[in-house]
Amino acid sequence: MKRVLWSVLLIVAILVAMVPMAVAAPARQGDAGFDYIVVKDDWLSKLALKYLGDVFAYPAIAYYTNQKAAEDPSYAKITDYDLIEIGWKIYIPSPEEAQAYFATRAQTLGVTEGETIKIGALAPLSAPGSVTGGQAMKAAFEIALEEINEAGGVLGKPVELILVDTEGLPERGTAAMERLITQEKVVGVVGEYHSAVGLTAKEVAHKYGIPIIFAETWNDNITASLYPEVFRIAPLSSEVANLDANFIQWLGAKKVVIMTENTGYGIPAAEQTTKKLEERGIEAVTFSADIGTQDFSGIIERIKAENPDLILVLLTGETSYNFEQQAAEAGIGPQDVMMICNQVADDSESFWKNVPDGNLCFYRKVGLPPVLWNEKTKAFAEKYMERTGKTGVESYAMEAYDSLWLMATAINNAGSTDPQAIIEALENIEYEGVLGTITFPYNSKNPPSEAGVEDKWWHQFPDFAAVFIQYQEPGQPSSEAPVVYPEKFQTAPPILP
Repeated sequence: MKRVLWSVLLIVAILVAMVPMAVAAPARQGDAGFDYIVVKDDWLSKLALKYLGDVFAYPAIAYYTNQKAAEDPSYAKITDYDLIEIGWKIYIPSPEEAQAYFATRAQTLGVTEGETIKIGALAPLSAPGSVTGGQAMKAAFEIALEEINEAGGVLGKPVELILVDTEGLPERGTAAMERLITQEKVVGVVGEYHSAVGLTAKEVAHKYGIPIIFAETWNDNITASLYPEVFRIAPLSSEVANLDANFIQWLGAKKVVIMTENTGYGIPAAEQTTKKLEERGIEAVTFSADIGTQDFSGIIERIKAENPDLILVLLTGETSYNFEQQAAEAGIGPQDVMMICNQVADDSESFWKNVPDGNLCFYRKVGLPPVLWNEKTKAFAEKYMERTGKTGVESYAMEAYDSLWLMATAINNAGSTDPQAIIEALENIEYEGVLGTITFPYNSKNPPSEAGVEDKWWHQFPDFAAVFIQYQEPGQPSSEAPVVYPEKFQTAPPILP
């Protein structure tokens, strides 16, 4: 178990906590608070610096504006520190009012100078978990953490991220959550790659009432439990199964072999995909193996006997690499039979190192296709590639980045580290992230049962995007591999073996 700890200069936290603001307001405003109409290029931190002399004093503006909005609807209600609109009427407090707000909040939170806000994170950093996925998430967490602290941290204090290795094992996930909550005293948890870990981690989060934002766990039951503490920005396994079935039908396959893993992700995913394929008249046969399996020779011989025209790999991480290369060596790899490889193929350096015969492999990439990247996606991708030396950015890295920023934003919006306040803030959040605009529309105010949707949509980001990519040249960087499906995003037609 490893602990990754980053810190920022405590002097910043001390200054922020004490709020020693110098008045910078125009002379006509004097030292009193005043109403203000938002204009182009305004943002809260900019106004805090201009009128309160401290870029980190923006929570006070939001607090007093919301206080007035509760009595007078002409004032805007600020639910996201990163989002204010032209024409909004807000209130700029006096330095004395701002100082009083921060003093009261410090007493409420029971914090003192030099303390940090602790957020926990889960990721598989060692085998048998997906180390490739875990390391990508770790790099993304580091980038998000640096940005959050550079922007003033959370509630005027630096964020301390405590990243725990789950090894992709459910029992490790349970132990990690217990440690983060009971020993480290985190106010929220983000991350994780494996659904099997998510299924146990959510129980601990629910037991202690601590909010958790899952980044890359697909099992439907993670959100279908309707736990108030559980949120997810990864896609639903059943929705991915439908996407896979559409792609396989589009490719013209008639018989599919699904190679899955014996986990809380692999078995349900195979079952859901089989059902979707059968609805389209496509036969499916499933084989399974334990996570971390090294030798697939026996299973490969059985797959050969089925004579499939497409193989769908639902094995995760390095286990998927083992199967894909051994299948290629046995004559049923992607250059012999259509193969949809696991999404870790997006890490092209790792993929080609482990699957040198993987040309013509298809793989699914969750997240906005590059043609739809927003400015935040582009900025993150640039930082991520510079930090890791990679030529592209994986979906699970994007999800990890957004999960930490979401939690930080929710805590700031709540104005408190109280778990119930953070949960309420998450339910009301509208966050512009690298994955797009993230919201959780099915929540305590709009439960799935009343909205006419399945329970799996509870606290679920509903608007995930996904494309299928194909390596069409040996050693091709993932950034140069073309999108082949959906056709509206296609940059090259598929090449079939």
